[in-house]
Amino acid sequence: MPKRFVVAASEFSELSRFATGFELAESLTAAAQQLHETSSPHATLRTAVRLAVRLLPGAEHAGISVIEHKAHRQTLAWTHEIVRTADALNAGREHHPYWNRLWTAPVARIEDSASADGDGDLALSGLGLRSVLSLRLRADRRRLTVLTAYAPGPRAFDESATRTGRLFTAHVGIALDSATLREQLTEAMRTRDLIGQATGILMERLDIDASEAFDSLVRTSQRENVKLRDLARRITHADESDESEEVE
Repeated sequence: MPKRFVVAASEFSELSRFATGFELAESLTAAAQQLHETSSPHATLRTAVRLAVRLLPGAEHAGISVIEHKAHRQTLAWTHEIVRTADALNAGREHHPYWNRLWTAPVARIEDSASADGDGDLALSGLGLRSVLSLRLRADRRRLTVLTAYAPGPRAFDESATRTGRLFTAHVGIALDSATLREQLTEAMRTRDLIGQATGILMERLDIDASEAFDSLVRTSQRENVKLRDLARRITHADESDESEEVE
């Protein structure tokens, strides 16, 4: 299950809030640098919601969530607990035109959640969240990853906020892909080392060569229906336990 983060929006004070023109370009460049300096996808999401509040004109709160076609919704990162509450209230409401729009368009806005028209959302209005701006980060046939900004006043997000948001989410998407790739490569290296250790243990215990030891790992993995990585970890942990007992 993805980790979740709550963060303080007061951070990143060096970014110009509500910047335009050249200032906006500078702010986006600074934001992109901070996004790419994150150490993991979770840290990227955490940084993104902080930056969203600093960069998007009118934003008071922000969150990133995953929405599935069954309307299941999971909040991954947020700047204030009210964001989690809003997501929880909207879970299971796929029929709402606002959330439906996100499956076919990269942006959706609620001008005033207290309005009586089709985009009104009394659940959000009751939380004091009158304006909503959602921007897609990732999308496939089954799920969306969405950055959503909230404001307490109506019509807080204009076309300028939307343009800024789309530029910002492009940077977030690239940084998230990069962080995900780094994490996968790191995990692959760890897995390779782990399997190498397990192979070495089997070579010593069974007096066999490396090829035979690896084949033994693969056969056991298939027979027990367990991932090779997990089997290797089990062998190395058992070996470490045996060594600890010998020392004692």
